[in-house]
Amino acid sequence: MNSPDRIHLRDYVVSAEIGAFQTERGHAQRLRFNVDVELATLVVGADDEVDSILSYDVLTGAVAAGLADRRYDLLETLAEKIAAQVLVHPRAARVTVTVEKLDRIPGALGVTLTRNRALVAAEEISAPIRVIFHGAPVNLPDMAAVLVPDDPCLPLPEGGNEREIALLALDQAAWALAGRLGLTVADSRTELDWAATEGRAVVWAPARMVRDIATVAACSTDLAFWLADRLHAERLEWSLADGVALPQAPQGFTIPTDRH
Repeated sequence: MNSPDRIHLRDYVVSAEIGAFQTERGHAQRLRFNVDVELATLVVGADDEVDSILSYDVLTGAVAAGLADRRYDLLETLAEKIAAQVLVHPRAARVTVTVEKLDRIPGALGVTLTRNRALVAAEEISAPIRVIFHGAPVNLPDMAAVLVPDDPCLPLPEGGNEREIALLALDQAAWALAGRLGLTVADSRTELDWAATEGRAVVWAPARMVRDIATVAACSTDLAFWLADRLHAERLEWSLADGVALPQAPQGFTIPTDRH
């Protein structure tokens, strides 16, 4: 029987204010984090696709989220928070978290805890994000947003692979749009989740995520509805030229929709 696959974060040092003693208040000190995650499934079959694995960004993100949540007196409380954040993700089965203070003594003092998914009442991580259809010049919001490029309206050759070529054309439009706006292109769910947690705007290149989903049309407006629903976006906004009507939402679509 194969042993579980694991990923880890080693010797990750961040300065933060923490500690129960009065002398620790108002002063940042170095904390060293080591996070080791046992995966729920083997990496075999991931096929070099980032969405098929647990991203290392989940580990650094859990540390950042834990530190941003509050000021802690105890390392144990912070380690519990980090473990819970990691175990929210379905590909994580078991996590070991070590947090050490590096400035209290000549060496390091800290805590190590191990938690299983079944032992943690995981809270949902919901980073607010907007999906914006780019059919006209757009002012980017000061928050996480995913821009969906408009159809480039290029002629498509006949021969049975029109959908694939249309998706590739949308990817090309995404890269061109990102270049004009000085943004990053995201083509995986992992990258989109990262943009949400980091509060960044990105441009979506759809081919990689929807190529094998035959029920999703290679039409930019349909893709905007699909992505907003998939990300549980807080809003779907349409940046459209004057006089252009808003696209009709599909049945059952409940995310608020308006002009940007």
